[in-house]
Amino acid sequence: MTDTTNQFAETAKDTSFFGHPKGLAILFFTEMWERFSYYGMRALLVLYLTKHFLFSDERSAVMYGAYTALVYVMTIIGGTLADRYLGQRKAVTFGAILLVMGHFGMAFEGSGSKELLTYQGQEYQVTLDGRASDANQIIVSSSGQSIISFDDGAENMLINDPAAVGLPAAIPVSDYETRIEKDPLFVNILYLSLALIIAGVGYLKANISTIVGSLYGIGDKRRDSGFTIFYMGINLGAFSSSLACGYLGIKYGWAYGFGLAGIGMLLGLLIFLWGQKYLGGRADPPSAEKLKEKVFGPINVEQACYLAGIGIIAVAMLLVKNAQLIPDWFVGSLGVAIFLFLVSYAFAKLAGNERKRMFAAIYFVLAQMPFWALFEQAGSSLTLFTDRLVDKTIFGMSVPTPVFQSLNAGFIFIFAPIIAWLWIWLEKRHLNPSTPVKFAMGVFMAGLGFLALVAGMKASGNSGMTAVGFIFLIYWIHTMGELMLSPVGLSAVTKMAPAKVVGMTMGSWFLYSGLSNYLAGVIARTTGAETIGGQLTDVAAAKDLYMQVYTQVGYVAMGIALFMLLISPIIKSWMAGRD
Repeated sequence: MTDTTNQFAETAKDTSFFGHPKGLAILFFTEMWERFSYYGMRALLVLYLTKHFLFSDERSAVMYGAYTALVYVMTIIGGTLADRYLGQRKAVTFGAILLVMGHFGMAFEGSGSKELLTYQGQEYQVTLDGRASDANQIIVSSSGQSIISFDDGAENMLINDPAAVGLPAAIPVSDYETRIEKDPLFVNILYLSLALIIAGVGYLKANISTIVGSLYGIGDKRRDSGFTIFYMGINLGAFSSSLACGYLGIKYGWAYGFGLAGIGMLLGLLIFLWGQKYLGGRADPPSAEKLKEKVFGPINVEQACYLAGIGIIAVAMLLVKNAQLIPDWFVGSLGVAIFLFLVSYAFAKLAGNERKRMFAAIYFVLAQMPFWALFEQAGSSLTLFTDRLVDKTIFGMSVPTPVFQSLNAGFIFIFAPIIAWLWIWLEKRHLNPSTPVKFAMGVFMAGLGFLALVAGMKASGNSGMTAVGFIFLIYWIHTMGELMLSPVGLSAVTKMAPAKVVGMTMGSWFLYSGLSNYLAGVIARTTGAETIGGQLTDVAAAKDLYMQVYTQVGYVAMGIALFMLLISPIIKSWMAGRD
């Protein structure tokens, strides 16, 4: 009996974690804390950019889109280096260390940026008296300070206590100018921290999932159940972090929210290091000798893999810092080039059913894009909308904006088992929709969610606050769409792609997920509103802009979904019996 067979036999006997190998527990808690750190930071990021560093809505949206896109793209590099050289254990450890550094780096907030207003040759600072959505805009002079507001149409800035600051009660907006003064040190710490997180996720995310798969031998029927348990760990981390980090960041200070995210990642790293003995060497490098080979000078292969991480950090920092300079056509042309490569490969290297299935896989890789472009508004434009234009009072308490990002994970806990049962129930009655139909339904619901929110906005009038129930509604609709698209999409790609190019095709899935996140930033950019001190100056105009953009993207997504539904029989025929 070979060592591999012995290993699989031992794994089959290991039922110490809810009937699964003990190693699954280590990976469950490692990923839970990694997702805790990632989603905790995500819950605060756009608010942090707009309120603390005073980036414009447009700049913040593009930075967020570039950041989330790079997170997905870099998993391809991290996964490749682990498969060929490092092994998953070393890659995950290196990624976790980078993540700890990045999340703790986010806690170095400094004093933030200053918005300075010049009126009749005198400078005044405009700021907020808190981080919550009900924070007041205030103007500060050498003699005192006063709350300010803006009249309808934002034609005049109104001074609540003119005598305290030595200004008129109303100042036409055309009579003053504003400028933002940033601290270069802390702004660059922000960019570096985001780059460290991008590289860290790149080395960790894909590889820890690979280790989960390696825990089960060929034919082990516990595999799907094991991944389900692992997936619940992801959502447990996402749910708890949006609540905890979001609450602390808004109520007590940005550093507390980001610091808690860093502590979560540190716990994940320590758990992973402690639990190595339970992985049984499955995540070790493919060749220990290969790692020691010299690449150039005294640097060996292993060290070169780590240096590649430093290179990723440098490139990511440059791209996030200059995200607004990246032309949209460049990103679009990248997507077109990869599509042409995949299609060319299918024609040149494959034939018969293999080629058809590859075409189906390419379709699913592309068809996810409209869904994620809308779904990922949750971390950017939808967060700013919730913060500024939603009445967040629940049972007499004002709920911090980032907390609402926990709704997606919470709904997954509740509804994922129901949807899984529904597909089985329908299958027994020969009514289970095909994978292409499920994809179309998912994209349709992404658009429907925004139209439901627009309906809530219209019900509240021109300048009224939207009822918080509509935020619950859009998150619920989008979660239902996610459950129809994401799990079946990943499963379909692995089933459709020929065995020799599964890795390449899955890499394409993550790459197009990244491009979808960039597109999400482009959409969010169009909702950018005028602000001063990080708060809106014209509520009615901002609300009208949100309604226009969300209505347009909602109808476009639903139109794409209807087209997807019409061509679903063609896509199903390409799947050649593997639906």
